[in-house]
Amino acid sequence: MNTNMEKPYVVGIDIGGTNTVFGIVDARGTIIATDSIKTAGHGEVEAYADAVCKPLMKLIQANGGKEKIKGIGIGAPNGNYYSGTIEFAPNLPWKGIIPLAAMFEERTGIPTALTNDANAAAIGEMTYGAARGMKDFIMITLGTGVGSGIVINGQMVYGHDGFAGELGHTIIRRENGRLCGCGRHGCLETYCSATGVARTAREILTSSTEESLLRAIPSEEITSKDVYDAAKKGDKVAKQIFEFTGTLLGEALADFIAFSSPEAIVLFGGLAKSGELLTKPVKKAMDDNVLNIFKGKTKLLISELKDSDAAVLGASALGWEIKSDK
Repeated sequence: MNTNMEKPYVVGIDIGGTNTVFGIVDARGTIIATDSIKTAGHGEVEAYADAVCKPLMKLIQANGGKEKIKGIGIGAPNGNYYSGTIEFAPNLPWKGIIPLAAMFEERTGIPTALTNDANAAAIGEMTYGAARGMKDFIMITLGTGVGSGIVINGQMVYGHDGFAGELGHTIIRRENGRLCGCGRHGCLETYCSATGVARTAREILTSSTEESLLRAIPSEEITSKDVYDAAKKGDKVAKQIFEFTGTLLGEALADFIAFSSPEAIVLFGGLAKSGELLTKPVKKAMDDNVLNIFKGKTKLLISELKDSDAAVLGASALGWEIKSDK
């Protein structure tokens, strides 16, 4: 990590479907200033880039000016590290291929790198969190979708095109698999994301007549938070939903272990905060299904970083890696 005193800070930007959060970060991983804007509602992507860069430059000016910033790192859905582009992101307002890193660099005059949001979270965890000092681990983000960042031999896996590590789109149900936003059926994301938990709730409530606190909520409005709250109160159906979700996730993780033999799998995102309701069935299914030679070798960890911080910190870590001659 570069701690060049002339340029003691980096900027991390996390672009989500709802909010874009940006912060100035020092070499210890302390976020010293932060701000955010809504991602949608700006019209063309040029107007969005302006809407981020104006308050960002104000923040930078208030903290010593741009000569103090080594680089800007951006984490975004469908972000491509190689090209600095966002490509066909389903949850963002702009379609097609967007050269976002170049647009930010042009507006700020600061070298800018971009990566996928789950990769950014993994880099944050490796630099500042539960995966500090690890050379081999897999980050699984359980949010609206299921994302992943794979680190092997201390390096983020990008693949030859910049898009490697889409474990949320491994097919875990061939027979009657749920339709996924990607257009295929049976993806892990359709079962083990927050959205997947809500889908499971609707399916179970429709197919059974068992009493449940969840029946008080209109079926289409049930969220994973509602399922969590009901399970904490001892609701049998809600506990069954977590059991089902955790088992499927654990079975998938057993397969992922066979691929890269990670020291740890780190769970991150809203759903990871469900504690033992999720981790117990995950761990059991993982242990029951993992290949013998890997038994007991991979730790299951929960991220140590607050959601909002991890994404900004992870993106910012890219800023340290930018070569100054860029």
